[in-house]
Amino acid sequence: MTDLDDLARAFAQLASAAGRVVMDVYATDFEVRRKDDWSPVSDADERAEALLVPGVHDLLPGVPVVAEESVSADGLPELAHEFVLIDPLDGTREFVNRRGDFTVNVALVRDGAPVAGVVYAPAKDRMFVGGTTAAAGSVAPGAQVGELAPIRTREYPAEGLTAVASRSHLDVETREFLEDVKPVHTRTAGSSLKFCLVAAAEADVYPRFGPTMEWDTAAGHAVLRASGGTVVTPEGTPFGYGKPGLRNGAFVAWGQQPLV
Repeated sequence: MTDLDDLARAFAQLASAAGRVVMDVYATDFEVRRKDDWSPVSDADERAEALLVPGVHDLLPGVPVVAEESVSADGLPELAHEFVLIDPLDGTREFVNRRGDFTVNVALVRDGAPVAGVVYAPAKDRMFVGGTTAAAGSVAPGAQVGELAPIRTREYPAEGLTAVASRSHLDVETREFLEDVKPVHTRTAGSSLKFCLVAAAEADVYPRFGPTMEWDTAAGHAVLRASGGTVVTPEGTPFGYGKPGLRNGAFVAWGQQPLV
């Protein structure tokens, strides 16, 4: 499979199926465990990943797949010029705290850029896909992915920006950035949905200065990129993938050209 829009939709169908698995666990009195880095993990993360990884291998034979829980157990595989990043449950803290801002993320990275991806929020029935174009729509967990409406970022409003920031990781650097930008509205959200709110013209800028991993950001970045937005470092350089250890530094996601 080579067409990026078709691939993004195929990722979306896998994410829908994984979303059903996630919501099945969400409906139970599930157990929360701690990994070596003390981050939370549940059966939802592991069961969704067990569905997504073979599904991606079927779509893209021979392409390395990096999935969060597999990396925790076995370390990073050897990467090539293209690879797939999977976060089976982004926003596990949101999941554990019974908030709906958790997502299933799948993205193809090619030559350092996320070129196809899906972000699916099964508790909200919200699906966002990005390839050469971006689209979004309502998809129930486990359902077939039907028609999705095109989305584009918006021109910056004359009355001022709307910023979106992390609910769980609102650090000092982010607060300082927001003080400099002076948005007229600031909303909080969990997981990679923040990229998607910018992509869908519901916000204009998303700053993140705390640590993240590439599987946390690649799918949302792919959606935003396809919708006309951009992601840069605080210095204004392009934000790329395939970094040592797949660890991200600070970034700012913009709906249009960066303002600072």
